[in-house]
Amino acid sequence: MAYKTKTGALGSYDKGVIELDDDLRKYAFSNIFEVAGAAQPYERVAVVQNLEYTAEVVRAEGESPWYAAPHDEFAIVMDGEIAFSFVKLEDDQLPSHSGGAVRLGAKPNGPPMGKITARRGHQVLLPKGAAYQLAAASPSVALLQTADGPETVKRWAEICVMKGE
Repeated sequence: MAYKTKTGALGSYDKGVIELDDDLRKYAFSNIFEVAGAAQPYERVAVVQNLEYTAEVVRAEGESPWYAAPHDEFAIVMDGEIAFSFVKLEDDQLPSHSGGAVRLGAKPNGPPMGKITARRGHQVLLPKGAAYQLAAASPSVALLQTADGPETVKRWAEICVMKGE
């Protein structure tokens, strides 16, 4: 049997379903492109959660605020092109909360660490000890691996699909 992998995009995707012989309330299934399409720019909508860890979908459009987290995070660009800018945080600027990203009031005044431009399929480390800002010239989508935190938005009732819905 031959299998074909089909990827989606913000402007073109098929809404899938999950088929399990189990109580579907134990599972969550959503289409990240549908979630990103309904989200505000840089709103971090959780699409997966396991204990305190989350995967959050972000619609990148224009420039984001600056963010920092007390742990490493990862971003995978799922559609479009996103530039990630980094600034090293001074010791007194390091986040003190337990997990997840926090929005900073302004660009931190530490030394610049560089910039990465990532396209579909590229993964970017968002390191502990650094602030980061995302920028996209056109609507793009990223999936962030992080921890549940102050910026995490949960819309389970809106985004979860049950068989037959």
